[in-house]
Amino acid sequence: MHKVFIVGGAGQVARRLARLLVERGHAPRSLHRHPEQAEELGRLGATPVLGNLLALDAHSLALLMAGSDVVVFAAGAGGQGGPEMTRAIDGSGLQLAVAAARQAGIARFLLVSAFPESFRGRPMPDTFENYMSVKKLADVHLAGSDLEWVILRPGTLLDTPGTGQVRVGLAIPYGDVPRDDVAATLCALIERPEVRRVIIELTQGTAPVSDAVQRFATA
Repeated sequence: MHKVFIVGGAGQVARRLARLLVERGHAPRSLHRHPEQAEELGRLGATPVLGNLLALDAHSLALLMAGSDVVVFAAGAGGQGGPEMTRAIDGSGLQLAVAAARQAGIARFLLVSAFPESFRGRPMPDTFENYMSVKKLADVHLAGSDLEWVILRPGTLLDTPGTGQVRVGLAIPYGDVPRDDVAATLCALIERPEVRRVIIELTQGTAPVSDAVQRFATA
């Protein structure tokens, strides 16, 4: 059983991940910002942990993480609050979580990042370039740490039901992927602690999730 601390636990991928972890016998603890989110997280089987990345320091967050085996950073501003909020959550929030994990003695750290080609060729607001820059700098920060990290870069997220079939690789063509399958891939990575210090791109595909992740376990 893995004890998993999910930062951004009320997010769409994070909720799906919590449910999968419970089904597979693991113990997710989901960090959430609003008290009213606790009830739904509890129904999923997760342990709700109230906390705000914008208000916590590394020591306080480390105390909340204490006893976990794995940290999953799935937090994001989601375009709300403008560039400043993106930098605060997707950027500084990630740095805070890395520092907290190190203080708490948690070596394994998974980050849900962004596919480099996301939405290229489509009209996007000016703030999107800031978002992509912040996500890349977050990747750089984690990859430069001494943690046993994995950076997962999913393509455009879909709300369609997952198929359990994905394509993964160090560099693959851009595409879409259901949130269900992102959560399933995160769950598979949590169960393969030998997969570490690698950036994985993810889209929908034809390989079963477990087989796709196993490729990195034996690489």
